[in-house]
Amino acid sequence: MTDGTLITLISLGVSVLFMLGTPVLLVIFYWVIGCSFVIDLPLANTGNELINVFSKGFALLAMPLFILTGDLINQSGIARRLSDFAYSCLGWLRGGLAMASIAACGLFAAISGSNSATTATIGSMLHPEMVKGGYDERFSASTAAAGGTVGIIIPPSIIFIVYGFLLNLPISDLFVAGIIPGALMVLGMMTAAFIICTINGWGFLIKLSVSRVIKTAIGAWLGFFAIGLVLWGIYTGKFSPTEAAGVTVGFCVLVGIVSYPLNKMMGSSADLDVSEKSTLSMFVVEGFTLLNLPSIVSRSAQITGILVPLIAVSVAMQQVMSSLGAKDFIGDFVTGMGGYYAVLFTSMAIVFMTGMILESLPVTIILAPILAPIAASVGIDPIHFSVIFLVGASIGFITPPYGLNLYVASGVTGVPYFRLLRYSTMYLAALIAVWFLVALTPELALWLLPNR
Repeated sequence: MTDGTLITLISLGVSVLFMLGTPVLLVIFYWVIGCSFVIDLPLANTGNELINVFSKGFALLAMPLFILTGDLINQSGIARRLSDFAYSCLGWLRGGLAMASIAACGLFAAISGSNSATTATIGSMLHPEMVKGGYDERFSASTAAAGGTVGIIIPPSIIFIVYGFLLNLPISDLFVAGIIPGALMVLGMMTAAFIICTINGWGFLIKLSVSRVIKTAIGAWLGFFAIGLVLWGIYTGKFSPTEAAGVTVGFCVLVGIVSYPLNKMMGSSADLDVSEKSTLSMFVVEGFTLLNLPSIVSRSAQITGILVPLIAVSVAMQQVMSSLGAKDFIGDFVTGMGGYYAVLFTSMAIVFMTGMILESLPVTIILAPILAPIAASVGIDPIHFSVIFLVGASIGFITPPYGLNLYVASGVTGVPYFRLLRYSTMYLAALIAVWFLVALTPELALWLLPNR
């Protein structure tokens, strides 16, 4: 039996395992080990690749810290305050609560950097409110899934950290380049939500109240401060991404621990009337105790324990694919398409189709080192291409059959996966429109970078 036949059988075997629900990490690992035996690649090479990722991946240190930040702002109540502010601004429009959910996803993403955390947090908070407000439960769950796509585009972004690590690009520049495209994704999805809700007549309208907007803005000031702290530190060069993550974690821990006893004091004080307590509560969040920290850190560590080994084994997969000639095959195919636009659109098509069956992390680790040099060779700016690539990868979060955010939204809302597809396709259309706009307009990614 030839090597090609054996590799085909191994690939079919792991594909069956994937469809049966085997974790992606194990599917990739089985494929790497099987192919290594076939092509006589020493397993010691695979072990060395895994070790190198952990020992030399300094940029990856920011990942667990930003994941922890997402859990801290959710546990402390900062995320709830941000969503309240978004609703006070948009609740007077048809579909205002749906648009507020998407806006809240953008605000949450600007602190956490995670798509699944964004979907899970906003979905669990606002899905029940949307259903009570007269929205279809399928649409409500789809809104949380779609809103979570900006989690890896609006800085700080875990996947931008991985991309910068793989391509040796400044992560701070990648973060800044994602600001405008991320904002456009939010606006595009809000427009889609407005159109869908207007057609169906969903949502109860609230009166636009300047005082309510101001009150909720004051209540969310800690969230705004955290967002501003991250963006200011990275944009001005005061912090590296890893330092920014550490500072943000420290800030969120301090806020949570200080707020908890203050809330208890206000609640039990007999010297304050209801209006005074309401006013004071705008300046502190619910918070948490030191005893809550171990469980919060443990939850974040579980997510990190899933992502980092996946990065390591995907890097090993690159080595095997290179030995098989896949890198050269894909490179020759894309290069043979022609010039600037042919390479651009071919790369986008490959990212989109791959994103339908794989999560963004393996898509990035496997394809970015292949496609990025080809894009640079035809004149596509590396930072611009990174944004194009990752916006396309983020769209994969709501494209079946994989669609990770659809699974997350289904899990936190109880709406079956396949019932989400009807309305997620409408958000998908909006995101694809924004994707092409970003791809054809480099200034949207490069305008905020002073040296571009």
